[in-house]
Amino acid sequence: MKANVNGIVEWLRQRLTAASARGFVVGLSGGLDSAVVARLCQLAAPGQVSAAIMPLKSDPRDEADAIQVADQFDLPVVRIDLEPAHDALIEALRDALTQIDPKQGTGPRPDDGDASRVALGNVRPRLRMTALYFIANSLNYLVAGTGNRSELTIGYFTKHGDGGVDVLPIGHLMKAEVRTLAASLDVPKSIIDKPASAGLWLGQTDEAEIGFRYSELEAYMILGPEGVSPALALRIERMIRSTEHKRVLPPTPEL
Repeated sequence: MKANVNGIVEWLRQRLTAASARGFVVGLSGGLDSAVVARLCQLAAPGQVSAAIMPLKSDPRDEADAIQVADQFDLPVVRIDLEPAHDALIEALRDALTQIDPKQGTGPRPDDGDASRVALGNVRPRLRMTALYFIANSLNYLVAGTGNRSELTIGYFTKHGDGGVDVLPIGHLMKAEVRTLAASLDVPKSIIDKPASAGLWLGQTDEAEIGFRYSELEAYMILGPEGVSPALALRIERMIRSTEHKRVLPPTPEL
């Protein structure tokens, strides 16, 4: 695992050189992936990493966990309260939606069903990414994303939100591999064992939203359709196909 750490760290240094950038900014969510990415960036660019904690209608324990990670690695932290900006934006968006389709009333709310909840939930990672890019542009830093291979495979990320980054240091690692890497990096065990959550709404967890366990997804990724039940294989393949647009540049006509 040490060789893997060294390889990622060297790759990150090469990305900085190629971009003529000074360091990295990472959104520290209190979860496993962001803790690992923050530590890898710190190893690659000591003293040139900013960790941003951006609570936004999320579980207060997430912020406490993020602070624990920052304390563990002596990471400089900036706290950005995005809630006032978020609430003003949502109000404006609901008004705009009503103008487009009066039947929408006041627009989608988190309790209006899955589609409305996702539409509102996706505003949060996009707003967080806006804040991260402001910091990055101001300091000549790169935005380090926290997506892993498991999530990228099925498109479990917000387009132009947590998917809109400069580098993906753990994008080649499955979730189980990230947990192993975290242990070698001395990430606190409470963070390693914590249920994964994108923090899209209070109480949200990745596996509950996806509808299957990471271990099942990774069995499919390693063994193919034979590694899971036929029904689950079809479901995973459907997710891969339907989210392909997230993993490629926007299409242009070939004329």
